[in-house]
Amino acid sequence: MITFFTTPKPFRGHIGVIQRNAIHSWKLVHPEAEVILFGNEEGAAEVARELGARHEPEVDRTSLGTPLLSSLFDRADRLARHDRLCFLNADILVTDDFLAVTKRLAKIFEGSLMVGRRCDVDITQPWDFSRPEWAQLLRSMARERGRLRPPQWIDYFAFPRGLLSQQVPPFAVGRPGYDNWLLWKVRSLGVPVVDVTQVVLAIHQNHDYSHHPDGERGFWQGVEAQQNYALLGKGHFATLDNATHRLTPSGLRPNYYHWIVQARCKVIGTRSAAWFGLLGLTRPLRRRLGLQRRHRSEASAGTK
Repeated sequence: MITFFTTPKPFRGHIGVIQRNAIHSWKLVHPEAEVILFGNEEGAAEVARELGARHEPEVDRTSLGTPLLSSLFDRADRLARHDRLCFLNADILVTDDFLAVTKRLAKIFEGSLMVGRRCDVDITQPWDFSRPEWAQLLRSMARERGRLRPPQWIDYFAFPRGLLSQQVPPFAVGRPGYDNWLLWKVRSLGVPVVDVTQVVLAIHQNHDYSHHPDGERGFWQGVEAQQNYALLGKGHFATLDNATHRLTPSGLRPNYYHWIVQARCKVIGTRSAAWFGLLGLTRPLRRRLGLQRRHRSEASAGTK
């Protein structure tokens, strides 16, 4: 079985609607599925009671008040009722295919990380989960009108308890970079990373950036974004192209492309290192040449 965990934004307006949709879908994956909502944001306790989720108000935060990824992962690892955990953003809808693939993958690779691309869809109203065919309708709508995002956008991570215990840096949740670091970290541990995009439809409900005081620009370029970029560091970036395997309708397949991706990254890194090294070595000479050019320019100017 599985424990979903996340930290929601305040339950206001459209964001409140899509977060309720997402959490409700997680609870319906299986009667025994556990959902933990971390943080004391507006409406979190009430929605947890309403949907049968577990509310844990305490979470470590940045100086600006954003929950820290390290706190979420470490607390979920201690508190979860099940041995399979899944961190996902609070706007992601899943259906019964998610749990089926999680179980299937756990039998093949007990210690693997399950990830996949998301499908962006416009949903503005509460989804009708009372209909027996709610999941089928959701999948049909997403396939007809959804947009599959590139492999660097990763919104869910399913993994065994203990895999990342005490290893996650203090990234700000909901800011860039932490998803790519998580993939890199698991790959660096030698653990299989399986891209399940072809067999799992994870639906992201589109929204604006009104939850950030500086809007979309603040999300990508603000103080917390810059701190995340610093934590990401040089070379600690991976995407779904770096997955070791892909799960397809016909079975598990090695992702040979990840070797090409790794080799390309190394070549780019080597070229960059050589280029900057050359710039460093030639800096004194370039400086002298620059001074000579300046002196020549001054002399020429004086003759006019």
